[in-house]
Amino acid sequence: MANWTHFYLIRIEFLGFRYHGWQKQEKYRSIHGMIDKTCDFIFQHTNYRTLGCGRTDAKVSADDYAFELFSMEELGVEELLRDLNANLPSDIRAKSAQAVSTDFNIIQDVSAKEYHYFFSSGEKSHPYIAPFIRDFGEELDIAKMQAAVKLFEGRHNFKRYVSKPSTDTNFEREILAASIELNSKFTGDFTPKTAHVFKVRAKGFMRYQVRLMMGALINVGRGEWSLEELAQTLQDFDGKQIRNIAPSSGLVLHKVDFA
Repeated sequence: MANWTHFYLIRIEFLGFRYHGWQKQEKYRSIHGMIDKTCDFIFQHTNYRTLGCGRTDAKVSADDYAFELFSMEELGVEELLRDLNANLPSDIRAKSAQAVSTDFNIIQDVSAKEYHYFFSSGEKSHPYIAPFIRDFGEELDIAKMQAAVKLFEGRHNFKRYVSKPSTDTNFEREILAASIELNSKFTGDFTPKTAHVFKVRAKGFMRYQVRLMMGALINVGRGEWSLEELAQTLQDFDGKQIRNIAPSSGLVLHKVDFA
């Protein structure tokens, strides 16, 4: 195992629509794979390591993702940032780079993550907006969804809101904030007249948790669930997994904070 001597925290943003998430996977294009391919070219060697702050699902985008670069040589952060952006594809951009101490842990030092899920309903959206805003078709009861989303806040057992958990998965999670607001980020000729965003913040999320939470909210918005039925999924946590998982293309990792 290499005894790395220099460590760098690099923040990036990306459009995930043509990638199979952050994690490297054989036969699939990934953000991590593209980062390492770019670093191979910049450094002209593979004597380094990159480690992300967590996984993302296929087609999920990020306003703010972070990875750590482990190196045996000291790097100029401004030059590193410039070289990354000169060689990364147009759908990935490095935002910042900084040296960190050997004690920094890209996974354990995350204090909070915030996800945004953009969606519309009613009149069908223009196809050009599909990578950014998920069109759910029929009109949704937004007011009822805004009431329902507050049921997620606080500490709950989210056992029904995870896919394929491991034997040691901790289902107890604290949702620091959750809301549904009007979209103000995506505007223009191809954007629906009215779109909304589901915002949720916590120290960490389980696999598919945010998309399953969004799916539950859609059930409420369609009138398929009452507020009481959504609340019951958090109280009766040994019931069946939530079936309606929201598609990934509306989901954005908005912010990663470190302790």
